[in-house]
Amino acid sequence: MLDTHTDLSDASRGARLEARVSTTQKALLQRAAQLSGRTLTEFVVASAQEAATKVIAAHETITLTRAQQTAFVQALLKAPAPGPRLRKAAKAYKAELGL
Repeated sequence: MLDTHTDLSDASRGARLEARVSTTQKALLQRAAQLSGRTLTEFVVASAQEAATKVIAAHETITLTRAQQTAFVQALLKAPAPGPRLRKAAKAYKAELGL
């Protein structure tokens, strides 16, 4: 997962990102940057990184209802005995690892 607390003054940054925004959008971003005590670049980069991290987390997280959680746990706790194909696959896996 990405680190949302990456130091924005990291001297190793070399990639450049450009964006065209309206005058109104730029004024809004500048005001927010001033209020947060950051430069416009620091504010935009930090905000974009935070938003990106949230989007990625939302797509990498599985959310289950209470009923789905219960069904999942019960399936784990009361799993059927391994069938012949699973036993064969496990044996092949162990052989490949030398176990």
